[in-house]
Amino acid sequence: MPLPPLRCAPILKPRAWGGRSLTKLGKLVLPAPAAPVGESWEIADLAAPVIDGISHVASGPFAGQGLSQLIATHGTALLGRARALSGHFPLLIKYLDAAENLSVQVHPTAEYARTHPGAHLKTEAWFVISATPGASIYRGVRPTVTPAEFRAALADGSAVDLLVREPVIAGDCIPLESGLCHALGTGVMVAEVQTPSDTTFRVFDWNRNDPARPLHIEQAMECILFGAAQRLPERPITSIARAKPLWSDGLRAATLCANDYFEIEAIEASPSGDAAPFGCSTDNAPVILMLVRGEAVMETNGHRSEHLRAGDTVLLPADLVPTTIDLAPESLLLRAVMPDPARTINDARPHGEHLS
Repeated sequence: MPLPPLRCAPILKPRAWGGRSLTKLGKLVLPAPAAPVGESWEIADLAAPVIDGISHVASGPFAGQGLSQLIATHGTALLGRARALSGHFPLLIKYLDAAENLSVQVHPTAEYARTHPGAHLKTEAWFVISATPGASIYRGVRPTVTPAEFRAALADGSAVDLLVREPVIAGDCIPLESGLCHALGTGVMVAEVQTPSDTTFRVFDWNRNDPARPLHIEQAMECILFGAAQRLPERPITSIARAKPLWSDGLRAATLCANDYFEIEAIEASPSGDAAPFGCSTDNAPVILMLVRGEAVMETNGHRSEHLRAGDTVLLPADLVPTTIDLAPESLLLRAVMPDPARTINDARPHGEHLS
């Protein structure tokens, strides 16, 4: 039986580096939590020991049901040809607000995960929703730096000087393969698409000296890629304008990121207001829609309309009832496509968390 689009209640995560900017995306209802909020998990299906790791449908005929429960009862209609990972949804979708620098960190490589049962790969991509003037991210280690030099810099507190610092602006898309040392910089808010793992090894936490945020130097040094192995030139920061978009019916679209685990496409409505509504296709695999700017109207079965605002996230099941999206002028929608089982998928099983 075809399923309707699904919207889940956001799961807010307090983080030492978070702030209040997620209010702009409708995630924080005043009075806001006392602790700074760094993440809003939009689509999540991470089992214990992760705390609050499973999304629940917010409205409609499946309201209150967890994503794992839906996979158990409607797995074929929800996933189609996509593959559940250990019975769980194959992506984790978030918004992040970096009011301060995130820890300098790395996620396990596939090779590390194969020899360490408690660790799992975490490949991700950031789409910059907003950035303060001069904001930047850190991505990769400078190509001439050796592991020994980096380890010494970690010991004396100068490791940040050996990272590749890249300025970013709204609209940039940053691919981050597992094994890349990285950090999100102060003043950047992003949408994040990633494999379903929350395993993070910190190497530097900007001298926060918080006992609840330990470093993981030895684990990290086994995972960090150096030199040409980082393949940064093959994974440049891009945007819809630089990705050679195609125009059609008042819309322009471009693929921003593609890897073995997901693809991200941006769809933007022209300023003139002549963008035509478009049908939501799934190709028998679930699709995630993230409205990161503007407004839209989603119409289901030709009669049920739902107003979407910036920050709204929609899960389109593989077997979807007829659904269209009508974007307001200059609105921007991200479309994340599930893994295709025909691709080579490494170990990306859901896993427990070390907080960022």
